[in-house]
Amino acid sequence: MNQYKKVAFYTLGCKLNFSETSTISRGFEKGGYAKVEFDEHADIYIINTCSVTDNADKKCKQIVKKARKQNPNAFVAIIGCYAQLKPKEIAAIEGVSLVLGANEKFNILEHVENIDRDTSTKIFEGEIDQVSDFHPSFSYGDRTRTFLKVQDGCDYSCSFCTIPLARGKSRSNSIAKTMKVAKEVAESDALEIVLTGVNIGDFGKNNGEDFLGLVHELDLLQGIERIRISSIEPNLLTPDIITFVAQSKKFVPHFHVPLQSGSPDILKAMRRRYKREIYTDRVEKIKAAMPHCCIGVDVIVGFPGETDDHFMETYHFLQELDISYLHVFTYSERDNTHAIELQGIVNTAERAKRSKMLHILSDKKRRAFYEQNIGKQSTVLFETERDGEMMYGFTDNYVKVKTPYDEALANQIVNVTLTDIDRDAIMKCTLLD
Repeated sequence: MNQYKKVAFYTLGCKLNFSETSTISRGFEKGGYAKVEFDEHADIYIINTCSVTDNADKKCKQIVKKARKQNPNAFVAIIGCYAQLKPKEIAAIEGVSLVLGANEKFNILEHVENIDRDTSTKIFEGEIDQVSDFHPSFSYGDRTRTFLKVQDGCDYSCSFCTIPLARGKSRSNSIAKTMKVAKEVAESDALEIVLTGVNIGDFGKNNGEDFLGLVHELDLLQGIERIRISSIEPNLLTPDIITFVAQSKKFVPHFHVPLQSGSPDILKAMRRRYKREIYTDRVEKIKAAMPHCCIGVDVIVGFPGETDDHFMETYHFLQELDISYLHVFTYSERDNTHAIELQGIVNTAERAKRSKMLHILSDKKRRAFYEQNIGKQSTVLFETERDGEMMYGFTDNYVKVKTPYDEALANQIVNVTLTDIDRDAIMKCTLLD
């Protein structure tokens, strides 16, 4: 019998973290533990951290405090990117029992069951360049869609990013092993798979395979209606991938392509692996093959050395591009990055101003994209959650849609006509027979 019976999880950061937390939680359940919500009384609280999120230390402290409030005697374990980067800093947080680096987080059940439970905080970490194993993961429990991890780590050296330090070298399973996990996902209730990773376009680089090969195989997967590519670097989004997605029955017309800056000078300072012209080319190729395709863009504002002219270069570049929405990140200093040594620090007020301008531009872009879809027939995968009298879902090309709640529609792909946009910038629809 386990000394500890109830376990709760809290995840910070990206979809990749959510897929890993879900896999780790299933391991605990197989080991005889009962999973409970984080705001309930548990014997073990596991917090999966992020290195990209601002104020990681502050957020980690807040969540540990929340756990200890539920159970002052709980065993609190911290895993994830921040745990790899700053293990001693985390171990100093009052109430933390265990800190696991990148190589050890998937062995957490073993650590929890075998650790000597004295009062000192235990740290198990290793050199990140020694991390070479790939641990497949997928989220489970949200019936509508599953996040499937197909790749981990990154071999790039962008000057603002700590992810290679937190997750190690780029690595992935073979196509055959990845398909085995995908088939496991297909046996669940989920109708949509979202492919996730740190740099998924690098899939297969170490074994002679590639991402296009994986896409071809996944397109044949039975039991899944939709497959969505979460994010892919513009230099790795090849014309062949775009062409294949355009004719695929499973892969949906939606790409999220990081840009980070529309200024050639800033792109160079960021050590990005492409020029602005490549980004323009990829957007044009996508829109030529799939005029209705949704294109999301990551942008960073306030990078060191970004002058007003550089920022306006980015603004006008994005304004002219045929894109659908932006994810705007305000630059924040990260230890052990090249960017922290650069001159030309942008003050926080200016960073906030630039962020606001791009958020407004994003709202305009999204509305314009939605307006292009009014009057068109589409398919919507409705979520299982109810929100008052309404329920929500997404079209294949990522238009958010609402309709009056009907339990029969939950986790179903439904034919609709898109009618108009409400004041919350959500599309209304008419259901088709």
